[in-house]
Amino acid sequence: MFAEIMRLTNHTLGVSCLVLDCGGITPLFWMFEEREKLYEFCERASGGRMHSCYIRPGGVAIDLPIGFLDDLHNWCMKFGERIDEFEDLITENRIFKLRTVGIGSISAHDALNYGCTGVVLRATGIKWDLRKSQPYDAYSFVDFDVPVGRNGDAYDRYLVRIEEMRQSLRIIEQWLVVPPGATYTSIEAPKGEFGVYLVSDGSSRPYRLRIRPASLAHLALTDKISKNHFLADMCAIIGSLDIVFGDTDR
Repeated sequence: MFAEIMRLTNHTLGVSCLVLDCGGITPLFWMFEEREKLYEFCERASGGRMHSCYIRPGGVAIDLPIGFLDDLHNWCMKFGERIDEFEDLITENRIFKLRTVGIGSISAHDALNYGCTGVVLRATGIKWDLRKSQPYDAYSFVDFDVPVGRNGDAYDRYLVRIEEMRQSLRIIEQWLVVPPGATYTSIEAPKGEFGVYLVSDGSSRPYRLRIRPASLAHLALTDKISKNHFLADMCAIIGSLDIVFGDTDR
């Protein structure tokens, strides 16, 4: 989720500065206002703004504060309207299009040869986005589109960034709702495989939980391997299986 928040901070800066460089100043203030709100979310989550150091190896530094997700949802709803306002003013603006359409064009072939990636590559028409082609984090669990351009010019790069902001909102909204699902995770415990099967219904409590202890299966084995042995041999059999009866409790 924070990866998409940071994508939004990048694109709000990118499109607003592009418009400023082409002679339009008003949209800069609109987008910087929204960008500031994004940095406030970063500060609430980690204490830092631009360089939050929130994402760490294995996850994130700390859990999100209470009310964070509700506030982020409200912001996403309003920011979608702000993008519409931005486009109403800029996307079909005659002066802006004169400054960007056909300017700085690059072909898909040249983009690949130069090692271009991201928006620069996608603006040429190549649908290459690692979030789709090689999913990482939780991107395989969300539905979103990869916007591409056709001409590889400055205008297409602007359009791709605009649409990517809409897709970022779409991704965040899906992540705000914890999807139901199930997982089984196990470790190599001293007595064998110890696993936990967990089913979620999307709430804060498990819908179903089952613990798979190693000793239960080994205890069931005693009936088979103790046949034709003396009662005294049970000590060696059970002892060698290393069963702890608390591990067999259902």
